[in-house]
Amino acid sequence: MSDPQTPPANDLICVGAIAGSYGIRGEVRLKSFCAIPDEIEHYSPLSNEDGSQHFSLSLIRAVKGGFTGRIGGVDTKEQADALKGLRLFTSRDQLPNLPSDEYYHADLIGVAVYDTGGALLGRVKSVQNHGASDLLELQGEGLKGTVFLPFTLAAVPTVDLEQGRIIADPPEGLF
Repeated sequence: MSDPQTPPANDLICVGAIAGSYGIRGEVRLKSFCAIPDEIEHYSPLSNEDGSQHFSLSLIRAVKGGFTGRIGGVDTKEQADALKGLRLFTSRDQLPNLPSDEYYHADLIGVAVYDTGGALLGRVKSVQNHGASDLLELQGEGLKGTVFLPFTLAAVPTVDLEQGRIIADPPEGLF
């Protein structure tokens, strides 16, 4: 029987991750995946991926690559170290509604990608960003390996999450 307080996993969106401890008093280093990074604090309490544990978060200060913060109940460096790698989630209904041309990465995972002729190219495995713009990581039976499709209006003119499909017009030679 599921806990009525715990939303289904697909209603949880990853908003950050703990990168390790900071100092000796139980502070953590935190990476925020929010569009406005310090807004992660507004979604506290956050949960783990399956929603079974909850963590209150308060930010202390910005540091290179993220923030330092306090997690409720974490008072020692060892406790903070034990949380390293923990991804932090909030329920979808806590997040703002997006404009029609923006998407939460979690909503794109698993969506089928078709070319402009209707042929299945693959499915979105992840959304990557290495500094320039987002890339859709595609995998599929017809692909020799992973293909990274630029997530731009030119290369991805249509995203229809209701139908569970993305229409792509990939750059020449990508497939």
